[in-house]
Amino acid sequence: MSNFIQVTPFMHVVELDRALVFFTDILGFTVGYREGGYAYLHREKVAFRILELEKGCTVTPGDRRYASYIDVVDLDRLYAELKPKLDTLPEKDVYSPIDQEYGQRELLVLAPDGNLIAFGQAISKAA
Repeated sequence: MSNFIQVTPFMHVVELDRALVFFTDILGFTVGYREGGYAYLHREKVAFRILELEKGCTVTPGDRRYASYIDVVDLDRLYAELKPKLDTLPEKDVYSPIDQEYGQRELLVLAPDGNLIAFGQAISKAA
């Protein structure tokens, strides 16, 4: 029997409240725990631990210093669910679903602090 449950990446952000709004209101995650500058969010079997950077510590937004890849069963269903909220984000922050040559259909979303969230579904490559 496997001893592993899930991977729960840490994501460092400048403003925790802003990150929580993004994850809950846009991506549909739920806050499971929050204390001070730390929060644990989850949606189905995917989770993030978000830690607010100390005051005075700066990171340039949009540098894609951190990327998370979330495998899903039906990317188009997820996209249809999220699209009304994704449409409120800057156009350059959302890369609509596209079939990649390496056999994945992907949706990319840039979070407010420059962290890239990728959602992907395995697809059959043409023979």
